[in-house]
Amino acid sequence: MSDPLVGTLVDNRYAVRSRLARGGMSTVYVATDQRLERDVALKVLHPHLSADESFLDRLGREAKAAARLSHPHVVGVLDQGTDAHTAYLVMEYIKGHTLRDVIREKGALPPRLALALIDPVVEGLGAAHAAGFIHRDVKPENVLIADDGRIKIGDFGLARAVTTSTSTGALLGTVAYLSPELVLGKSADARSDVYSVGIMLYEMLTGQQPFTGEVPIQVAYQHVNGVVGPPSALVPGLAAEVDELVQWCTANDPENRPIDGNALLQELRHIRTNLSDRELDLQPPAALDAGGPAGNQNRTEVISRTNNPTSVMPFGRPAAPPYQPRQPQAGQAPGREAPHADSAHRHLLTPPEKDDDAPWAATPPAPMSKRAQRKADKEEEKARARAAATPARNLREGSPRRRGVLWVVVLVIAALLATGAGWFFGMGPGSAAAIPTVANKTVAQAQELLSQAGFRSTSRDVFDEDVPSGLVVGTEPPAGSEIRKFQPVSVFVSKGPQLFPLPGLTAGTLEEAKTGLNAAGMALGTVTEQFDEAAAAGVVLSQDPAADTPARRGTPVNLVVSKGPEPIPVPNVVGQDEADAKDAIEAAGLKADVAREEVFDRNIPEGAVVSQSPANGTLTRGATVTLTISKGPRMVEVPSYIGKQATEAKRALEALGFRVQVNNILGGFFGTVRDQDPVDTEVPEGSVITLTVV
Repeated sequence: MSDPLVGTLVDNRYAVRSRLARGGMSTVYVATDQRLERDVALKVLHPHLSADESFLDRLGREAKAAARLSHPHVVGVLDQGTDAHTAYLVMEYIKGHTLRDVIREKGALPPRLALALIDPVVEGLGAAHAAGFIHRDVKPENVLIADDGRIKIGDFGLARAVTTSTSTGALLGTVAYLSPELVLGKSADARSDVYSVGIMLYEMLTGQQPFTGEVPIQVAYQHVNGVVGPPSALVPGLAAEVDELVQWCTANDPENRPIDGNALLQELRHIRTNLSDRELDLQPPAALDAGGPAGNQNRTEVISRTNNPTSVMPFGRPAAPPYQPRQPQAGQAPGREAPHADSAHRHLLTPPEKDDDAPWAATPPAPMSKRAQRKADKEEEKARARAAATPARNLREGSPRRRGVLWVVVLVIAALLATGAGWFFGMGPGSAAAIPTVANKTVAQAQELLSQAGFRSTSRDVFDEDVPSGLVVGTEPPAGSEIRKFQPVSVFVSKGPQLFPLPGLTAGTLEEAKTGLNAAGMALGTVTEQFDEAAAAGVVLSQDPAADTPARRGTPVNLVVSKGPEPIPVPNVVGQDEADAKDAIEAAGLKADVAREEVFDRNIPEGAVVSQSPANGTLTRGATVTLTISKGPRMVEVPSYIGKQATEAKRALEALGFRVQVNNILGGFFGTVRDQDPVDTEVPEGSVITLTVV
């Protein structure tokens, strides 16, 4: 497939070699970083995104943030920029395949393989969540599996940059893995990524996604209104702990999911270590090994948010009925499930051999998990203990008068307790009140306001980029929250912005300085160039602020970079006296060197400069100019040509380097030299010889 970008050089650095894939937001290429001589993955954004300046600004900030996230299971972001109309991201190149390729090739996976593949993905997400990052587009296509077995998750920050930059309320994501809160237009947090991981794990275990539809809005509707069923409904015999893990991650209410990737990772590894080999190596039915679903649900799409996502869906077939857990029957201990033909865990197998119209047979319900079994046993023990401690008779029979007195006492005590509880929860420490706003106030002012509202407060120092040191940043719970007055309130006091020592950038190249600034989270300020006699071109001479100066993240650092030694024009001293020529060359900052041998020259007087090397151009300070000095014209013996023909005499004299002047007498009829001046003596080469011709 031809691609105009293949074979080109992006930003005068990245040589595009081939195209890897094309998605809803970008096209990914294999490129070679010619500066560092390494292969990289070049993600080139589609033109409609590249033309949006606000998006490019957002993308730059997200890319810088993602570049600071370093984890063995997260694809590293190396660079970001624009070249003409091309906006690009440069990421670590992982040679191998994606989790989508595994699902497409193998279909449903055994639990051991599925949990092993999802473990590094959750670990990478946990590290990102701990650092304050949310992925927003977790899906098998973004899980990269290297040929050497390394597993990494990529595309951090890109979905956030695109979603934040849309002005129409549109939502960007992969609809098959989209959490209900994102469909409803609510803010995303780490639990949104956990939901996507649960959908992905369901697909790995069953070979298919829990929700499908003709158009993306149908699938989005099911995410909001449906409930993800247990994978064991499609994979009989799957451990109940795995069912619970998937449904825990895919709960509609984020409050009912793991709080972040690290919380999910702990439970995931606990399940892996407690399942038996038989449960881990369970082979899914052969019918599920047909590969993943249609590809149109796995692309990143732009989905318009509806005002009422819970309204009746006007498309195609209705959403699948939500999964309802079975309720215990009367007399059954909590957590114990009674067999029932209409159980939600029922799975349709093969039709009966004799009756094609008969309903298909159902498998028995999935066994209770070990954790649910232990919980049920504990509940039973507590019930038995309560029954054993309950006396057969509460009060012995007595006179009606005594019973009346006892009832009065009981009623009085109940009234006192009710009055006390009413005061405690109505006006006392147990009453609810709203936390006042104390941001940007001093600690004393904040504590006074909280005390007046009836709250006890404790203070804690935190770094903050915006609030000056010593003032209150906020509270936990936040201002406006209603809590009981006996609950403590934490007051966060600003220590000012967190400062980090600036790295030393001098004596290195400009590119090395840029790398050091990126690693330290600082910005590149103004770059000034100047000549320097000692430093090569491109070397950093100085920085401002200086190295080790405490500075906040993003502080611009100005650099002075060497242009190398200053070039000096070579003066022309040919024809000048030797002493004057030396003075002129040394005054220009160069060094004069006189050649050992002098030469004859008919035009340059003795002691003057005949030639110089170099004759022109530029040199660096202290370079040498070689001078050749003239010995003046050469002395040549003038032979006599009196009595000879004038033409012959002239030719011979000119061959000796003389200039010849002919004076004809009587028209020079005979052409014979009658007289010659000078003659038979030595004269300088180039002198004039006068011939008188008759």
